This record gives sequence, C-alpha cells and structure tokens, in this order.
Amino acid sequence: MRIREYTPNDLDALRRMHAAQGFGYPFPDLESPLFVSKLVLEDELDDPAKENETAEGREVAHRNSPLQSSGVASPNRVAMAILLRLTAETYLLHDPAAGTPRQRWQRFLALHEAARSSAAARGLDDVQAFLPPRVARAFGRRLARLGWRQDPWPCFSLQV
Repeated sequence: MRIREYTPNDLDALRRMHAAQGFGYPFPDLESPLFVSKLVLEDELDDPAKENETAEGREVAHRNSPLQSSGVASPNRVAMAILLRLTAETYLLHDPAAGTPRQRWQRFLALHEAARSSAAARGLDDVQAFLPPRVARAFGRRLARLGWRQDPWPCFSLQV
C-alpha cells in the first residue's frame, strides 16, 4: 500500500471507480483550483505467490521498496482516492429588532445577491448554510425559494 499525490495518469482509474460507485453525481473537475488536495492510495496487484506471506512479512515488504524486497518492481493499481475541494460556509448575522420582517427580508435579498455574486467572482462552486434547528424549517423554505436545496446526503464535519 502506498499513498501519494494524484497525477493525470490516475484519471481513468478514478473515473472507473466513480462510475462503479453509482452515486449519480457528475465526476468532479480535478483541474479546478478548488481541489486543494488529491491523494490516491495504490495497492500492489494481487500476486498468488504472496498469498502465504505472514503479516510480519508484508510489513517488511511494505517498508522496503519493490526493488529491494523482490528484485522486480510490482505493478500497482489505484484502489482509492480522497479529493479535497474548497467550499464556503455562510453565516448570516442580523439585528432581529432592526426594521419590520418585510424590511429585514428585503435587506436579506439584497445582501444574498451581493454574496452570491461575490462567491461566483472568487471562483467558488457552492456555498453551504448550516441552519440552527429552531429556524431551519421556516428559513429553509425561504432559502429554497431562492434556489438553495437541502442536500439529501447527510453532512459530517471534521475539525482538523
């Protein structure tokens, strides 16, 4: 097993893996500058002669280069990839006592369009909004009317 940076030579393998998963979203544009990290994991192709190796033997072979461990380079295949693409999280801050509900909505619409234009001008593909549960239903409906969609895929986050 080896983890390394993606190269354009990996594109066909990644396309095959994407198609085999059958998730229904388009293959990402890996040339986009929004992809800030592209890592692939390679495995050695199955070799029947190595099936009887012990775990300790596999660990020694892993630490050594293929030329050092066997004298012949082993062919590898890309088995997995993780691609990190930038997105933006949006925060809405407003004074709930400033103006009438209609005035606040009109202000929001103007600011919303300015923020959408700003994100597009910076090359962003999307923006995420995490709504507090107490406003998610009502404000979510308003966002939906503006073209926002609630992704059916659960969102998980990781603090790094």
